[in-house]
Amino acid sequence: MRPESPVCPSLVAWGNAWLSGHVGLDEAADHVEAVGGPAVAGDVPLRKYLANLRAEGLSELRLALPAPGDPLGLSGPPPFNSAAVDAGQAAIAVLRERNLGFVPLPDRRGSSYVGVRLEVHDAGPVRHDLPSLAEAERELSGAMRAATEVLTSIDGPAQDRPERLGRGGELAPGYPGRAHRVSTLATRLGAVLRLADERGLTSGQLAARATALRDLDHAVRRALVAAHHAIFEPVRNQ
Repeated sequence: MRPESPVCPSLVAWGNAWLSGHVGLDEAADHVEAVGGPAVAGDVPLRKYLANLRAEGLSELRLALPAPGDPLGLSGPPPFNSAAVDAGQAAIAVLRERNLGFVPLPDRRGSSYVGVRLEVHDAGPVRHDLPSLAEAERELSGAMRAATEVLTSIDGPAQDRPERLGRGGELAPGYPGRAHRVSTLATRLGAVLRLADERGLTSGQLAARATALRDLDHAVRRALVAAHHAIFEPVRNQ
């Protein structure tokens, strides 16, 4: 499952909208399956699995967007961390007495069925060192300024330029407007980073731009995590 296939971001956004009463379970599951296809957790259809978790005290879903050397949103155990880093994404269900982690994998059956299977893991406690939405927005703005030369030096046809990379990054009902804006911007910048990687930069260009691109990638992932958690932030931070 490629990191840019936003199965876990969609699950967290729409799952939290459902848990906070802004949408129904069917609508939330429909949006998740619109991203990755029919979804199962283990061997259980997503709708039934989420309903079962609600009965077990599911209170929120958290997003992890780790990269090698940067386990953003993860707190173990190692098997879950390793699977999440390989996938580039994970979701964490916060229950009354335990947490569960979900890592998306392609689910292919036969020649025509393509969906997503959420591999279920035990997960550690929620991390409390993640940024607030306001903090993540400031970090993203600073990284954007530092990476301006990188972004503006990507040559290519007009349809590949940042302003033409599509919208994306939409959250679900119930999220504050600021979270929607930060998520959309971070998603578009993530697309720019992938475009830069695909352009086949020279070794000299890569050396000169590596730090800016690395810092921007870090800020993009932190902004997306913060935006997807913002539905539970106090109003003063939104």
